[in-house]
Amino acid sequence: MAEKSGKPGADTPYTLADLLAVMARLRDKDSGCPWDVEQSFSSIAPYTIEEAYEVADAIAREDLDALKDELGDLLLQVVYHAQMASEIGRFGFADVVDAITRKMIRRHPHVFADASRDAFLNSGTWERIKSVEKAGRGDAAPSSRLDDVALALPALTRAVKLQKRAAEVGFDWPNLSPVLAKAEEEIAELKAAIAERESEPDGARRVAEEFGDLLFVMASIARHLGVDPEASLRDANAKFARRFRSIEEALAKDGRKPEESTLEEMDQLWDEAKAAEKKS
Repeated sequence: MAEKSGKPGADTPYTLADLLAVMARLRDKDSGCPWDVEQSFSSIAPYTIEEAYEVADAIAREDLDALKDELGDLLLQVVYHAQMASEIGRFGFADVVDAITRKMIRRHPHVFADASRDAFLNSGTWERIKSVEKAGRGDAAPSSRLDDVALALPALTRAVKLQKRAAEVGFDWPNLSPVLAKAEEEIAELKAAIAERESEPDGARRVAEEFGDLLFVMASIARHLGVDPEASLRDANAKFARRFRSIEEALAKDGRKPEESTLEEMDQLWDEAKAAEKKS
């Protein structure tokens, strides 16, 4: 690992090799960190997903300083998994780099080989290359074209991907109009389930099922509109948080908290925050 002078501004920047060495030392069974030594692929996986979301959040906030830090956190996850794999003799970080580099070259023949760019973009070559890769790895042929849509994806994103796979073979609504009609149908079914919830032994389960059906149709509406439902919901979350903070700030000026006000008052402050956003 590179030596540091300890003088402000004079340190030699750490490198990827330093990061790999840090992770190896953290995982050392004799002198490493007890917490890091105890971790496994499955215990670290949730952190990997969380860090990817934090990268997306920094991008959404257009905070490039935060993005630098979050990308570092995400890189650490890759290094962590590679270190654990190297400990059991499966692969190391260099193998990860080699594999992704080869994959990018292989999947872009219009850049790294002689393929025509226009022909590549319009010929389905990308999917054919992926199929050849799977066959080369000896992957079992999927029993369904939906099998390789990852289970760990966010539910809305996975819904869109499942729908896209089905649409590729013609299983899709022809346009937005019937999808909107289906959403209205699902809302009616959800209302009926809510009304009958107390009188049916499995009423709560049916409500949850109908709600899920409605969300699935909303994902289809997003797909037909070309809208990313996850990004759209993140924006809605941010809008809600921003406006609710405005309510808190307005009440704080009066020496009060939200729980010390009425719903009508908070609704009025919400409308004011909404109007102020539209003017800005």
